[in-house]
Amino acid sequence: MRILLISSAFNSLTQRFHTVLRDRGHTVCVQLALGDDAIREGVDRTDPHLILAPMLTTTVPEDIWSTRTVLIIHPGPLGDRGPSSLDWALHERARDWGVTVLQAGREMDAGDIWASVPFHVPPGISKSDLYRGEVADAAVEAGLLAVDRFAAGNWRPVPLDSGAGYVRGRLRPYHAQEYRRIDWKTDSTAAVLRKLRAADSRPGVLEELYGTEYYLHGGHPEDELHDTVPGRFIATRDGAICRATSDGAVWIAELRRRRTKGSTPAWKLPAADVLSSHLAQVPEVPVDPGDAAGRATYSQIRYRESGPVGLLSFSFPGGAMSTDQCRRLLTAYRTACTRPTSVLVLGPERDIFSNGIHLGMIEAAADPAAESWANINAMNDLVEAILTTTDRHIVAALSGNAAAGGLMMALAADEVWCREGAVLNPHYRTMGLYGSEYWTYTLPRRVGAEMAERLTTEALPVSAAAARSMGLIDVLVPGSPGEYRAWVTRAAANLATSPMLATRLDQKKARREQDERTKPLAAYRAAELDEMNRNFRGGPTEPYPSLRRAFVHKTRPPQTPARLILTCPHSYESDRAGTVALSSV
Repeated sequence: MRILLISSAFNSLTQRFHTVLRDRGHTVCVQLALGDDAIREGVDRTDPHLILAPMLTTTVPEDIWSTRTVLIIHPGPLGDRGPSSLDWALHERARDWGVTVLQAGREMDAGDIWASVPFHVPPGISKSDLYRGEVADAAVEAGLLAVDRFAAGNWRPVPLDSGAGYVRGRLRPYHAQEYRRIDWKTDSTAAVLRKLRAADSRPGVLEELYGTEYYLHGGHPEDELHDTVPGRFIATRDGAICRATSDGAVWIAELRRRRTKGSTPAWKLPAADVLSSHLAQVPEVPVDPGDAAGRATYSQIRYRESGPVGLLSFSFPGGAMSTDQCRRLLTAYRTACTRPTSVLVLGPERDIFSNGIHLGMIEAAADPAAESWANINAMNDLVEAILTTTDRHIVAALSGNAAAGGLMMALAADEVWCREGAVLNPHYRTMGLYGSEYWTYTLPRRVGAEMAERLTTEALPVSAAAARSMGLIDVLVPGSPGEYRAWVTRAAANLATSPMLATRLDQKKARREQDERTKPLAAYRAAELDEMNRNFRGGPTEPYPSLRRAFVHKTRPPQTPARLILTCPHSYESDRAGTVALSSV
């Protein structure tokens, strides 16, 4: 079928639908919801068999939904209505939630039901992590079921009956700041964390600090630090601020200044950086990655060992890696490589692997071009360290999405294991960059020169399944984020005890030495950085500065990008083994 995706943004869930529908042989078109006329033009241009709305913050024009089937993906259980479904789920500590596919109509979220899929809400999870994980999995399952039912032609959607016993949802108001407000004198640590996590990543919890209003983002527990004055800032670490509560303390990762009339849009930045002029007396309290692994505290990098396996996990807000974060991860990586292990696993325990350089920190720098240069070189140093490690087997474990330089960092590993629900973006083009992180070495050796050219110029997302078929990743694993991490731990242990591991390490070392003789890594890096230097400093003809600014400021695009308007089913040939069952390793 020809399916039109109408979405307020080409976000992670929309990208996931874009990839899985193409995988299933559908022709997929995208129309960004840039006003009623733009939606009408998109429908007229593509004449779709079915319209699907994965993420919509506005209504579909009546002349569209009254003449065509428009299916809305709503992140709530049967009967749930309103714009803040997940916020309320976390605010009320729901253990189970759901995703419902309903037909667009005159009343918002009240249309006939095409499909509904429940899911479990992991304790202590943030809204953005839940959205990209369990919500996205359930949304795709429900969405594909609805698409199949529509294609069959004989399915009749079920009218919503709010009085039925199986309907658990209800109409809820917008989750305004009045519900999110923190009372630092009386709120417990658990209550503060719940409010912060329900507001992540938008809109944040609004609060006035030192005469300026900010949105607080990211809530993490603290198990040792405390203070007798609730609300006091008591420590900083990795850009975050630790703040006392009535019975403990929490870490706040980022702040975003509230926009006032006439001011430019603000974006999220490390909290300690934003308030640096007020924190002279607040101590920096570092934590070792190994110690952090056994504690309930804030640490962007953790390391633990299980016999001959080292697991170096990292979690950077939004998946962006600043110059400092790259350098800290490189230090942790080098330390991990001194340990008596034979397998080293890299990757977050769940959610985003990495999206490459930190565009927000670059945009905030006094000299964005210079910071871009520092950031890309810090990324390159990290990737080079991974590529040149020959005394142990390196695994990149992708539980969630990866893009641009973050994905290329994963390709530097000996193997890439990927959860089935991840979406990969192996390109830099949408930010006006040539790219670095040794991609001209790692990408062609995995998928071939022709496919590497196609991936980087088409600039389209790729599903984990398609990535497996083309050789971009090595192992595809189904299951939830929690199930995936347990599988990774078991698989790494089996790999470390494999009698073939020594042979594989010998072959790896020989291949690296041969590749270095053929063309040194330094040559790949120099050629890539020549292009990147031009992107960073090439003057008004280079699109990177304006594209970066638009991305950071979340500027509304004037139109749907041409690359998204019509996308045919993928044509990746599979010549390798398929999905690995969770119990097989």
